[in-house]
Amino acid sequence: MAVAELPDEDFAQPSGCSGWLVRDLVCHLVIDAQDVLITLVTPSETEPTRDAVTYWNVAETPPTGDDPLDALIVRLAAAYEEPWLLKFHLDDVGSAAGRAAGLADPDLRVGTRDEVLTAGDYLSAYVLEWTLHHLDLIAYLPDAAEPPAEGLARSREMLEKIAGTTFPASFSDKDALLVGTGRRAPADAEKAELGELAAKLPLVLG
Repeated sequence: MAVAELPDEDFAQPSGCSGWLVRDLVCHLVIDAQDVLITLVTPSETEPTRDAVTYWNVAETPPTGDDPLDALIVRLAAAYEEPWLLKFHLDDVGSAAGRAAGLADPDLRVGTRDEVLTAGDYLSAYVLEWTLHHLDLIAYLPDAAEPPAEGLARSREMLEKIAGTTFPASFSDKDALLVGTGRRAPADAEKAELGELAAKLPLVLG
């Protein structure tokens, strides 16, 4: 796993999430893994209200890091003090979330954020979530491992469904995700290739 391979000094580097260091992002990933565990054991009897694509709310502006919950993550991450503690907790909870995902019936209906999804759609949404955060993790760490190609491709496919159109074929999956979600601005040539889609970007997912 990418986090397990990071040297301690990288935890003090900035991440691709505004206002968060790498250690803060890793702490957020621990919370994400806990959310997966909670959701997969929160069954619902009602019909799904969202799927892997409509799970996402699209905002107009990127987060600034000033949200109270974002600020709480920073304080919580600092409380770990040593990077190995964060690594241990993420490995512990993340491994459990991975096992739970593997055991889950994809047709099981689960509840989260006052919505109902199938477990399969919920976990597919998290492919996009964790792929984007993997890109955030390595934003300023050129030697860190890249996200798996399969996850990048699947995430691009979901982002294109959210956008209601496709990104130019010349865009790599990584660049489509970075530009599409506002993690970097498109170069002039990219903006020209995007055409009308450029006016819809960025897609700020929450």
